[in-house]
Amino acid sequence: MDLKLQKRIAAKILKCSPQRVKFQEEALEEIKEAITRMDIKRLISRGIIYKEQARGISSVRKKKNKEQKKKGRRKGPGSRKGKKTARMPKKEAWMIRVRAQRRLIKILKQEEYIDAKTYRLLYRKIKGGTFRSKRHVLLYIHDHELAIKPIPEEILKKRI
Repeated sequence: MDLKLQKRIAAKILKCSPQRVKFQEEALEEIKEAITRMDIKRLISRGIIYKEQARGISSVRKKKNKEQKKKGRRKGPGSRKGKKTARMPKKEAWMIRVRAQRRLIKILKQEEYIDAKTYRLLYRKIKGGTFRSKRHVLLYIHDHELAIKPIPEEILKKRI
């Protein structure tokens, strides 16, 4: 039974692809007799001819990946485009590092673990790029015995 004509007309009326037009199996004889647009419209209104819902694209994987990215995952070398310095410019990395070191020595001075003279010395060394990190600053203070009193572990672990 050839119903190409009916399918084409129905597709035009339903504004979709002929592939999405579906017929009820039990009413195929009735559909075959429908040859005008009016006949097809009548069958559509009765629900004998209908449009199948378009298939979408599942976003489950996308949502799952987004959740993982929120946790800081999926950032390995295979996901990176651009150099290390493009993702975090040298200047920005420098600023973050220097500010953290300066905050550290400021706290040490305020809580009197180091004196003003040592603070100035360390400040200049930080500016000169002597230290890699806060830990490095503290190691320097310890190695050169610049602390007035022992620096507790809490200050080392504190997020400054």
